[in-house]
Amino acid sequence: MYFSGISDEAGQAIETQIKAHRELGWDHLELRLVDGTNITQLSDADFDRVFEAVTTANMRVSCFGSAIANWARPITCDPQIDRDDLAQAIPRMQRFGTQFIRVMSYPNDSEHPVSEPEWRDESIRRMKYLANMAEDAGIVLCHENCSGWGGLSSENSNILLREVDSPALRVVFDTGNPVFYGQDAWDYYQAVYNDIVYVHVKDGRQDDGEDIYTYCGEGNGYVREILTDLLGKGYDGGISIEPHLAAVIHTGESTDNAAELYNSYTEYGRRLMAIVQELQSANAS
Repeated sequence: MYFSGISDEAGQAIETQIKAHRELGWDHLELRLVDGTNITQLSDADFDRVFEAVTTANMRVSCFGSAIANWARPITCDPQIDRDDLAQAIPRMQRFGTQFIRVMSYPNDSEHPVSEPEWRDESIRRMKYLANMAEDAGIVLCHENCSGWGGLSSENSNILLREVDSPALRVVFDTGNPVFYGQDAWDYYQAVYNDIVYVHVKDGRQDDGEDIYTYCGEGNGYVREILTDLLGKGYDGGISIEPHLAAVIHTGESTDNAAELYNSYTEYGRRLMAIVQELQSANAS
């Protein structure tokens, strides 16, 4: 088992992201945005700069946090957008030696919604194409329980994986997302457990319809219970933090207080490590 984190939640610059992970003693990071641009969409020159910075720091990239099929790309969008995105990502992942890339499975179009059966069938069709690309490249699409047809329920997630039927499509389970989608995190986790290859730790609660993000273990995401179960079953993959405390970075939200962003991220990492150490000690006794 190793720790990682969606590092743009510590700061925009790659140097800041690396610094935060070094401070935590982590040698992995999950790359999503660098200076506001997704890692799959950086220019070649900017990607080269990121690659040099990360490798010079002797760090590894646990996952690419792509925008493929995410909340901003509804089921009515041009499917070529995601195919091009993945085609751009693959050689970059191979250069880093990164196996995983986070994907979602297309939200419905809020302005021009399609029927549920059409949404289902088109999501599966598009994911089959992307999974074939990934399989040919020797990488794995990690489907997140988030925005998209496959994230509506654990049942949908399992249907998606069964219908696509590829070793290149597996699950990244986010502990916090069920809290904000009206689901039970523990039930969802148990239902998709067999396909989990990577974990995001987020936590929070809803208060009168408002999403409140908390430190790990302080919300309704069953973080302790899920980590207890994972560790007890011998999980040896990545556990990656996505705090959302100072700002929800991926939505374009920002904060003028860079220190608050950085400090809340590193504190989140320290609290996660403390939880894991506590659980490991309990298992050993």
